[in-house]
Parts: sequence; structure tokens; C-alpha cells
Amino acid sequence: MAGQTDRSKPWFLAPCDLQVIKAAGVTFAASLIERVIEEQARGDAAQAVAVRERVTEVIGDDLRSVKPGSPQAAQLKALLIEHKLWSQYLEVGIGPDAEVFTKAPVLSSVGPGAEIGIHPESVWNNPEPEIVLAVNSRGETVGATLGNDVNLRDFEGRSALLLGKAKDNNASCAIGPFIRLFDASFSIADVRRATVNLLVQGKDDFTLRGSSSMEQISRDPLDLAAQAMGAHHQYPDGFMLFLGTMFAPTEDRDHPGGGFTHKVGDVVTISSPMLGSLVNVVNHCDKIDPWKFGLRALMTNIAARRLPPYRLQDSH
Repeated sequence: MAGQTDRSKPWFLAPCDLQVIKAAGVTFAASLIERVIEEQARGDAAQAVAVRERVTEVIGDDLRSVKPGSPQAAQLKALLIEHKLWSQYLEVGIGPDAEVFTKAPVLSSVGPGAEIGIHPESVWNNPEPEIVLAVNSRGETVGATLGNDVNLRDFEGRSALLLGKAKDNNASCAIGPFIRLFDASFSIADVRRATVNLLVQGKDDFTLRGSSSMEQISRDPLDLAAQAMGAHHQYPDGFMLFLGTMFAPTEDRDHPGGGFTHKVGDVVTISSPMLGSLVNVVNHCDKIDPWKFGLRALMTNIAARRLPPYRLQDSH
């Protein structure tokens, strides 16, 4: 792709519109460990190997048996504090409260076939293949789709307060190809046992494959949705919720110890048998068409076409 959408031809939009884009982080043991490593390495990929060895020596490489908020989790917390390895990521990974943040503004997500963006200053980043729940205004989970929660490991690793810069950039959120609504043939039970596959193909002939099994998630998807919305917080138009990923690539791309990072032109395919494939091409955020179609543009478009008044309750 050239970096500018050919407006003379049709293209796919993300399958959501007025829904807020939320995301749950650190919901898998594997990604939890990698987040601790990012923090300990201060966002420096070159330091990650040594830090990874130290962290896994103390906490191991499998935290799936630790139930968040349990007495066992509290004991592990005490041990990690003793070894000076406690982290804010461990707090949300094994503590009672999940990390739920706003990934992207309303209407800013891109769909299948679009370019997806990484910040031009980032040198350590990766795709995050995830299942995304569609939740209505009453907090009911009504369907699911696929998403790419692009992550800048160097920015977030330097400081968790840079989460917004690491997560919310032009075209940094892809959702699609469609929302599959729950019915007799597809339910939340299918989401709980789904496998999400990842394929990255670079112009440098580099290929990365991975998968994320929802059976290994540390918090139930419906629990995450309930933590996002309730008496404490409402979403009149519903929301989309990324459920997190267990896949944090560590495979060296350019040199030993360098780890993985994206390059411009990478083709990223996220797929699941029940939800199809979401395919996007990586480019720098400042080289992709800027996001211009927001709520004002939507209302202007509706008015220009003289459509009937849009009533929020009709969308539920």
C-alpha cells in the first residue's frame, strides 16, 4: 500500500461506529511476564534478554494457575516484593482489579485491508492479536470480532504513564472483518475456547507465526466486560472490548538479542476459524491518511443525506 487510500474505490471500514474502544491489558500470563520485562528493561530491547532470565528465575514462566485476587496471588506478591520485582503490571495481572483502558477514540479504528500505524519514533513494537467483544448499552455481550491492539513496547516500557502514546496513534487500532453476533451456533463459550492466530510477513523475507489460546486467559471475558461497565461507568452506545493477548513476540529479527519489532510494509494477518481474518499492512502513523471522519463529520453526512433522526435506543 502506498500510504494514501484511493478514495475512488471502495474500502472496508471497521465494523463498529459509535462504540467506545476499550481494551483489557495483562490478561495472559505470557504477556504479563513480558510487561514486567519491558518495565525492568526501561523499554530497551537490548536489555530484555538479561531481564527475562532474572524475572523467570524468580516467578517462573507460567502463572496460569494463579487466580487474580486469590490468597495464592497475595503470597506471590509478597515474594516478589521481597525480591524487588513487584510491578504495576503484576498488580493488574494477579490483583483483584483488571487493567481496562481506552484504546482509541470513537470512529478512529481502521478495518481489514487498511494500513495500520506505528509511531515513527518507536524502535521496539509489536502486533497484539486479540478477540474483541461487542457490548451493548446494557452491558450485555452480544458478539465478537478480531482486533490488532498495536503496542509500542519501548514507549510503555519507559513509563506506564506513556500508555496513551504507546497505544493511541493514527491508525493504531484495527478491528474486523465483521462482528459475529451470538446465536445458537456461536456463543461466549466459543470465545472462551477460541484460538487466535498471527502471521507477520515482512518485505525482508522475515516471517513470524504465533497463536493465542483464550483457554489460557487469567480472567473470564464476561468478568472483564463487567469491570469495564457497571454502576461506576456507563456507555450509552455500548463499547468494544479488546480481551488481551498471550502473544508477545521475542524472536530476534535483525540480530541476536534484538528481539522482534515491526518494519514498514509488514503484512499482519490475525485469524480465527470462527471469526475470519483481519489483514493489515504496517506503516508509520504520520505516513497514513490522517483521521478526519469524526462525530461532526458523521452528523454532517447524515444531515446531507436527509436520513431520519438517529435514535440511540434503536441501535441496541
